[in-house]
Amino acid sequence: MILKKYNDLPENMKNDKVKEYYDILSRKKVNLFLKRFFDIMMSLILLIILSPIFIILAIWIKLDSKGPVFYKQERITTYGKVFKIFKFRTMVQDADKKGSLITIGEDPRITRIGNKIRKCRLDEIPQLINILKGDMSFVGTRPEVPKYVEKYTDEMKATLLMPAGVTSKASIEYKDEDEIINKYLSKGEKLDDIYLNKVLPKKMKWNLEYMAKFNILEDLKIMINTLMKVMK
Repeated sequence: MILKKYNDLPENMKNDKVKEYYDILSRKKVNLFLKRFFDIMMSLILLIILSPIFIILAIWIKLDSKGPVFYKQERITTYGKVFKIFKFRTMVQDADKKGSLITIGEDPRITRIGNKIRKCRLDEIPQLINILKGDMSFVGTRPEVPKYVEKYTDEMKATLLMPAGVTSKASIEYKDEDEIINKYLSKGEKLDDIYLNKVLPKKMKWNLEYMAKFNILEDLKIMINTLMKVMK
């Protein structure tokens, strides 16, 4: 990827905190180029190799419940750009209109097949299309919905200097998200408030640490660790 000039960033991203991370990334242009090159080549190869699995999962989903094969939702990526993220549908049709945008534990909206697909993270495979298009990368901050990005602190906005990712260090290290959310839900707190005040800040700590230490070798390490976690 090519880093924009600082003066060309969206006005809401121009602050001292973002500038710190911008300066770090501006010294890593080779790594940023290699990251995008790797994303293009690997997403193309995997789309070809996994095409039979695409077909099998598509048929499985259609036979299991009513609705489209893919779930598309607006998310935010580099420089605050809105894009449509692709996932295999694992929930009932119009699930986002029947509950929160956050899914935890045994959400009743999750379909029978969807539950199995989620456990292996196979629902994320269509994001290879997003990676090829440049909306996402294999590694990076998980893309949030617009209403949560609007609540970002100045420092959190620095994560928008890079493409959103399929996996991240936060995804690996922050394992107790459901437990924390359920703990506060039992106290009567609202799900959105819990996520914004208790969960998101902790996840962002890992995301910002990744950005400060970013290099292509670290990306490969995170991808390998993610695969090991999924295969357990």
